[in-house]
Amino acid sequence: MANLGHSQKGHKRPLPLQALMPQVPRGNYLHLLEEKQRLQLKKFLLHRMFLVANTQANLEKKEIAEYYEQVFQSILKHHLGEAVTGLLLIYPTSLLHILESSSDTLYQILLDYLDHERKETDYFVQNMKIIVISHNIPTRFFMQWHVSVIKVPVMYLDDVTQSQSLNEVITDFLTQTHKLALHLFKSMKAGAKGPGDNLHQVAPELLLPEQIIKYLLKCEQFMDPQTFMNMYNKPIHVTMDSEVVWPAPSRFYS
Repeated sequence: MANLGHSQKGHKRPLPLQALMPQVPRGNYLHLLEEKQRLQLKKFLLHRMFLVANTQANLEKKEIAEYYEQVFQSILKHHLGEAVTGLLLIYPTSLLHILESSSDTLYQILLDYLDHERKETDYFVQNMKIIVISHNIPTRFFMQWHVSVIKVPVMYLDDVTQSQSLNEVITDFLTQTHKLALHLFKSMKAGAKGPGDNLHQVAPELLLPEQIIKYLLKCEQFMDPQTFMNMYNKPIHVTMDSEVVWPAPSRFYS
């Protein structure tokens, strides 16, 4: 009996299979990017957004500059260290806006536009379209946010939008805007006030014709801010039909 009792005390339950399996730490691509940013002493992933829109006639540069600066300062109170840099080109009846910042800050700028659109207030920007958002860019093209008015209309011999496909037009758009941004990056010194309103004289070959902006505004392939935000806020996990049937499907494991 003593031997029986001793054997019972010495008997141990087998460990569960999960405890026997080595616990390998798992990560994902987002964690990898965040760690990369941390090692580079960056607080957030940097993104670049290209916007086009129609504008009111006779738009004053000072008015729009003061407005956006107030928007940026308001957002900065809730997103410390996420400054906005970029370039706003004001054409006679349209604009091209390049913005660089964190994703949260860029989305707040879109929400500000949607807030004016819902209230149907007299706003200087209409029919905005998002052309492209470049995610996790390595560096900024712009050290500050600048506004430039394209005052002198440029005459074009032909309308390229009539002879080119959408892919060709958007390729030209991205090529020209990146060339212009790179030119300003190399030519502007830190702390400079901006390129001024004489870009049509300094770099006329790098300026996009307004007709291209008008063409992109009419294309249904590009999202407006409302459609983009609806897609952004949509849940990633989709409920499958098998998850809502009754009785619930059961799985048996051997």
